[in-house]
Amino acid sequence: MQKKLAAFLFSTRLTAILFIVFAAAMAVGTLLDASSETSPTPYSRELIYNAWWFEAIMVFFVINFIGNIVRFRLYKKEKWATLILHLSFILILVGAFVTRYIGYEGRMEIREGATENVFLSEHTYVTAFIDGDYMVDGVEQRRVIPPKKVRLSERLDNNFSITSDYNGIPVTIAYKDFIKNAKESLVEDDNGEGYLKIVESGGGEKHEHWLQIGQVANIHNILFALNNPTEGAVNITYNETDGSYKMSSPFEGSFLNMAELSAAGIQPGQAMANVEQYQRPFVKDSVQTLMLRSLYNMADMQFVIPDPLTKGRQGVVKAEGLEKTNKDGLILEVSSGKETKTIELLGGPGTAPDPTKVTVNGLDVFLTYGSKEYELPFSITLRDFIAEKYPGTEKNYKSFKSKLTVSDSETEFFDTEVFMNNVLDHKGYRFF
Repeated sequence: MQKKLAAFLFSTRLTAILFIVFAAAMAVGTLLDASSETSPTPYSRELIYNAWWFEAIMVFFVINFIGNIVRFRLYKKEKWATLILHLSFILILVGAFVTRYIGYEGRMEIREGATENVFLSEHTYVTAFIDGDYMVDGVEQRRVIPPKKVRLSERLDNNFSITSDYNGIPVTIAYKDFIKNAKESLVEDDNGEGYLKIVESGGGEKHEHWLQIGQVANIHNILFALNNPTEGAVNITYNETDGSYKMSSPFEGSFLNMAELSAAGIQPGQAMANVEQYQRPFVKDSVQTLMLRSLYNMADMQFVIPDPLTKGRQGVVKAEGLEKTNKDGLILEVSSGKETKTIELLGGPGTAPDPTKVTVNGLDVFLTYGSKEYELPFSITLRDFIAEKYPGTEKNYKSFKSKLTVSDSETEFFDTEVFMNNVLDHKGYRFF
């Protein structure tokens, strides 16, 4: 009797210790993610949730629960209540292992009225393939490198490398840097090309664009050209000799010299009567001096060219201030033979970017950083999306509901709804 009591106390203490450690680990993980909008983050996953010791705790849980069932004969009728409790914990933990090691998660974005059958993985991968001059039966051969799963964070040591070869020629891809909340922009470089920065609000939001000398850019369906006269475009001319700027436009417009407004103590957002006297016309199809740091208004677009011509190259940089890009930057070094080149990738979770090419040692190496694409054996149409707000609020939402049509074929389909605590289960997939 004393042995049974001692065994019971030991088992109870072990279970209590495991629960305390488990709860403490999750609490620490929550604190680590306190400054993040999403949880868990790669940082907390790497340190806690995907760590071997965290999984070991769950394994000990299962072993302990099974041991209790056998040792204390919980399968007897009078102990079924305790048996059900133990079996529930075992089922939850086994389900967690199945989800992690057999199943996979992802995100499926569907616009209202659209149909999709592809979703993007939760995990991110570096994918690569190599093209060269190796031929078989007149067909150029491609070396596809298995995707490398990566979990990157500014707070982690992200070092990794991928080694492969193309027809016996070694190729190495190595981590160099990671940029959270990144975007593609201009990186200043005295040896680079000349660019003009255009800041516009044609789509209702502020955006930055870089216009390269000799190129034409489409900004909200309006063409802008720099030193490349183009019919129907807003043509900007830069004179390298004297540093002057000229502009012609196929649209009538006006502009405000911000320096004059500032000197007069007037802000652009003030009453129009205070600003009108400083507003100057921009005549259609005429060549006029381009005033830097002036607010131009034409073709339902407002834009400013704030700075003189800048020399640089397009690259991946960290977004400034509160700007959210929902993308990250990954900088890699690709080496083959005696040649090493740097390549900058823009991607991250929930993205499926096109491959970026770098040529090294005569080989074309294509790389992407983002999620895997998975194709479903059926398609889903979003008929209607309903977001219900709390009364008297504009940004706080009470509930969400998606009205869906699931199609297995042209003749086999059904309608359903997905909302809180009402999930869609179909052919081994679960949608929340």
